[in-house]
Amino acid sequence: MKFPHTPIKLLVSTFTFFFITFSGIVYGNTLISAAQTNLSTTPNLPAEPFDYAGVVLPDHYLSNGFQGGRQNAAIDNDNTPADNPITNEGATLGRVLFYDTKLSANGTIACASCHLQEHGFADPNQLSIGFGGGTTRRHSMGLVNARFYEPGTFFWDERAATLEDQVLMPFQDSVEMGLTLEELVQIVQSQPYYVPLFEDAFGDNTITSDHISKALAQFVRSMVSVNSKYDQGRTQVQNPMANFPNFTPQENRGKRLFFAPGGGRTPCLGCHISEAFVAPPAPNPAATTSATNNGLDAVSTDDLGVFETTGNNADIGKFKVPSLRNVGVRAPYMHDGRFDSLEEVVEHYSSGIQNHPTLHPTLRNGNGDPANYDFTEEEKAELVAFLHTLTDEDMLNDEKFSNPFQNTSTPIETPTPVPIVTPAPYEIHLPLIKR
Repeated sequence: MKFPHTPIKLLVSTFTFFFITFSGIVYGNTLISAAQTNLSTTPNLPAEPFDYAGVVLPDHYLSNGFQGGRQNAAIDNDNTPADNPITNEGATLGRVLFYDTKLSANGTIACASCHLQEHGFADPNQLSIGFGGGTTRRHSMGLVNARFYEPGTFFWDERAATLEDQVLMPFQDSVEMGLTLEELVQIVQSQPYYVPLFEDAFGDNTITSDHISKALAQFVRSMVSVNSKYDQGRTQVQNPMANFPNFTPQENRGKRLFFAPGGGRTPCLGCHISEAFVAPPAPNPAATTSATNNGLDAVSTDDLGVFETTGNNADIGKFKVPSLRNVGVRAPYMHDGRFDSLEEVVEHYSSGIQNHPTLHPTLRNGNGDPANYDFTEEEKAELVAFLHTLTDEDMLNDEKFSNPFQNTSTPIETPTPVPIVTPAPYEIHLPLIKR
């Protein structure tokens, strides 16, 4: 939200400047001191860029190990456009843009504020907090394996046609970062460290919103998980259905439940395809989305999901399906963050599927009623154990995905929140926004 040019705006801006300068950074309703943030005002980058473009995908990303259904290889779903391939220099620039808090209306919020590396580039909060303390309408989705979402659309309601479109929208949102594209470009142009980065990435130092978009998209697409316990086990067997030597018996049973639950139950793999565990392509050329209604509610009221983008009644209550890579560190879950744990997610499918009009057909039984999975307690624990094998600790700690403005490579301990009482004259009420 932008304030009109009035004495109130000046007063609020002056108050914010002195408060942040002398006290620290206000994030939501907490105060983080400047000393606690341990951040530099300029990025600390290696002399040679990290390798983003040359990452070797494992064989199980390059070929389809499953039979039937809409299964394919992860690489078949690659949404990288021909005019924006990942380069080391482009992704390096994207990394700096992703973490730069200067790129918000009051210099306190970056893309990374709502997409934290240690949480699989998702937000541990149910709703994310914007630059002025307002909250987002939906939970912030994890970004890992965004490259392999074949439709190429983004946000829970798929309103962004491409990743290149998506990365610019939070900057322009009145709650998240509060800028116009013109203001964004001006701020980037005013930081000397961006000039050589744009030169390296695009061959000239012209700073445009298009170049900002492409660099950010390259960085996000480079977030590919390839070294989880699952990946390490997969390299030791010929097909994904075999028992993995590095898995516990419980994890192997959970894997089989996920891939082939038996008892007439639809495999989880049907909505989380390939070994990138991503959403399938649209079911047919006429379909407006590949998003799914998984029976969270019997009726959609305040959030109509993909319908809000397509206007198609068949899309009411449908939401984009994210990759399950690093799902174990991405709580809370679903578009509204309603589930606090994987145990709650599994329980939903076991006993809580609701009879929504657009419920996915594979979640109905022969009578047309919701087909709850009725897992035993042992099966629930097995599924959760398997899902944790998709956590890629190397990725969650890889310096090339970390904050380049951080002064040391040692993770910063989260400061204890200090409540801030906002004086009444400066209270700002901001609308909820979409994610």
